[in-house]
Amino acid sequence: MYWQNHLHRLRKRLVWIVLLTIPWLLMGCQGETPPVASLPTLVAAATAPPEHTPTLSPGDVPSTFTPAAATLSSHIVSDQIIPLAPTTIPTPAPILPTRTPTPTATATPTATLEIGEATPYVPFIPNLPPTNQLGPSKLSIHVIRNNDPAIMEFVRRARPPVIKAVDDLGFLAEVKQVSPYTLTIGRIDNVDQQYQGEPEQAARDYVAANLRQYLLNPYVDYWEGWNEPDPNIANMFWYSRFEQERTREMARHGLKVAIGGFPTGVPEIPEFTYFLGAIEVAMEYGGILTLHEYGAPDMTFLYGSQLPGGYPRRADAGALTFRYRYFYRDILEPLGLVIPLVITEAGVDGIINPRPGPGGLGWRDFQGYWVQQGWGIDGPSAFINQLAWYDAGVRQDGYVIGFTIFTAGAFGQWDSYNINDILPQLADYVLSQNR
Repeated sequence: MYWQNHLHRLRKRLVWIVLLTIPWLLMGCQGETPPVASLPTLVAAATAPPEHTPTLSPGDVPSTFTPAAATLSSHIVSDQIIPLAPTTIPTPAPILPTRTPTPTATATPTATLEIGEATPYVPFIPNLPPTNQLGPSKLSIHVIRNNDPAIMEFVRRARPPVIKAVDDLGFLAEVKQVSPYTLTIGRIDNVDQQYQGEPEQAARDYVAANLRQYLLNPYVDYWEGWNEPDPNIANMFWYSRFEQERTREMARHGLKVAIGGFPTGVPEIPEFTYFLGAIEVAMEYGGILTLHEYGAPDMTFLYGSQLPGGYPRRADAGALTFRYRYFYRDILEPLGLVIPLVITEAGVDGIINPRPGPGGLGWRDFQGYWVQQGWGIDGPSAFINQLAWYDAGVRQDGYVIGFTIFTAGAFGQWDSYNINDILPQLADYVLSQNR
């Protein structure tokens, strides 16, 4: 059995060498970080498992920020509650639609805008497939701060497959109480992301620096590391080694990882092949892959386009949204490395450049434009129609656990992305798909 396993790994590495070479023959040889709030909301004052209990001084761990107690009095979480995490990652086989698609928006735009001076942009407003044949919705939310009762109300109603939280992590205990099978992903936003030194030691130092907060939040199923790294070809192997060692070091403390965290539009195919070692190790330890996918001026921008450098085009993938399909179909599936995936940020982000359309950042800035283009009768419905299109696609890919919309609980520079006031409509949409 030892030699069989050894030969199997050797064969994989030979295939990797081929994959590292082919893209160069075909092609010819950072993201946003949420600002520090004036009153930061840190981890929950939960009790760490006895075998990992760190030494704390009084006042080391402030309680998490939550809405006023009066609004949550009926949803108090006991300190003794034990998180109910699934023992396996759901990876259902894709269920494809078989009936005639039903349009939900007009296919004829009422306006066009331009890229530069000459290229007209006509948005792709799709006819959605019969979504009741695609299984439950995979739509969920990204949360910066649990600052609105509507956030937990969404969880109670929608019972989403996954939820992502940054820094404000204590409310995930209540998430596990009201929706035990929702996978929780957490990230601590205090990282100096430098590709320096020996990557294995850098990974061990990184875990040690954050271990106290990890252990105080047992309701987090998977921990992300760096936010939106873009290592390029020069640093991708360093980053792969960093993520491999982070995976092993976290496992020593009984913790699981979400590796990657790549931003929209990266990495390129040759770069991704340098990351395969991290994927193999993460799968060995039960980890998952995460990345971000945005579009602008709408989520369909560059859908159906090829990747830079002339890489062969796929009609149902894109340079921005559904970029992950290139990674899985061309690399991971042939190698037998189909790691579970969560898109931990999704939606509309006007920072994408170059692009057509009006100026703006978050979805709120594009509402009038979308109505003109025929996406919906008002801004929220136009945005939800785009999310429904994306949802219908990811539900066809069994390895995708879910996607989280950026963002609930926004503040400061993220106000134009805030989805707090449309959370009831988002829950309505999810429930409409889960009948």
